[in-house]
Amino acid sequence: MKPVMNILYFVLLLLLGAVGLSVFTVDQRQYAIVFQLGEVREVISEPGLYVKLPLIQNVRYFDKRILTLDTPEPDRFITSEKKNVLVDSFVKWKIVDPQLFYISVAGDEARAQIRLLQTVNAGLREEFGKRTVHEVVSGERDRIMEDMRSKADQDARKIGVQIIDVRVKRVEYANEVSGSVYQRMEAERKRVANELRSEGAAEAEKIKADADKQREIIIAEAYRHAQEVMGDGDARATTIYASAFNLNPEFYAFYRSLEAYRATFKSGKDFIIVEPNSDFFKYMKNLERGGGKNP
Repeated sequence: MKPVMNILYFVLLLLLGAVGLSVFTVDQRQYAIVFQLGEVREVISEPGLYVKLPLIQNVRYFDKRILTLDTPEPDRFITSEKKNVLVDSFVKWKIVDPQLFYISVAGDEARAQIRLLQTVNAGLREEFGKRTVHEVVSGERDRIMEDMRSKADQDARKIGVQIIDVRVKRVEYANEVSGSVYQRMEAERKRVANELRSEGAAEAEKIKADADKQREIIIAEAYRHAQEVMGDGDARATTIYASAFNLNPEFYAFYRSLEAYRATFKSGKDFIIVEPNSDFFKYMKNLERGGGKNP
């Protein structure tokens, strides 16, 4: 009985081993190529459970996801101005034809990346060579990337690969270019600063001239008003003097003489030489007591 059971166990193990060698699964993130004696028998792109002939057929898997090719070091390109720039870029790509991919690069992703990198670098060199530094840095970057993606995709299709996107992460001047660029930028900033200073000085002169004009107008108006007030005051004083003179002409004449004496002998050391019968001393000659009159 035991020999029979052992045989059954052995046969069961053989069946399990055959089933294990005959069944394989394909993940949704993968392609699978079934080879029979080294030749491509079938390409599987849908996930699921599949069967193959053991020992005769074998399966190889390829990634279906979008992959990234990132350059480890920036590449040097020359613009239309013959200036060197350092460009750091990356490529998004994926396998769309696993059979062609296997035939072209033996299914090796490293070889495919080398091919793609060469294609992208050649395209970028051509595009950068047709443009200036300003256009490369900011002016036409999106257009460059779209043209580059289209050209690279045409070549990538030959090896069963699709280029999803080509992007430039960074564009920098080479060391020998940076110095001249910074000097040009500094000169431009100084020119702008000088223009602003000139405009500010002109505006300041304009404001100062306007202020001086307003000052002169205000002073002239004030002087005119002062003269009007003084003229009005003098006119009123003359009127008052005339009224007082008409009331008592003799007293007014006497008062004016006293004012003249006070002005003439103001310091106390002044003296004047006149004839005794001069009208200047009219009220000082032959005065009677009690404030009398002239004889």
